[in-house]
Amino acid sequence: MGAAESVPETSIHEFTVKDGSGREVSLETYKGKVLLVVNVASKCGFTETNYTQLTELYQKYRDRDFEILAFPCNQFLRQEPGSDQQIKDFACTRFKAEYPVFQKVRVNGPDAAPVYKFLKASKPGLFGSRIKWNFTKFLVDKNGKVIDRYATATSPLSIEKDIQKALED
Repeated sequence: MGAAESVPETSIHEFTVKDGSGREVSLETYKGKVLLVVNVASKCGFTETNYTQLTELYQKYRDRDFEILAFPCNQFLRQEPGSDQQIKDFACTRFKAEYPVFQKVRVNGPDAAPVYKFLKASKPGLFGSRIKWNFTKFLVDKNGKVIDRYATATSPLSIEKDIQKALED
């Protein structure tokens, strides 16, 4: 059940996702940037810390080819119940998020978003590839390869050194 699914793609840049308005966005747009991909939720115990610190990281590094890609997910105790517009309004108003907040996705199971199948196959977690909870983070290099995966309890600021290193490479 937690085994990594094999995927043919070799880079996150090969995927197209939908933004919060339903428009298709090619992740090729982010070639040459270091990415932090996060499954977010507005009603989780980790929401305040993660959104606050994600915004802080984004403000600090966005001018250095760093981007945060937020993917709302309602798979964990239905902690992201709102519409795509409500989710974006929440992130942008309450936490001043200026990074992209995409359309709500599934991160586990047969209907998982293809980009999440790729992320999980690239960097399985400690107990298999399944995403365990909200705010699992994937650090992706400028070429679209996954560098590392961080659990929910790993705060965004605690991985700042990894982000700095990726920006220097």
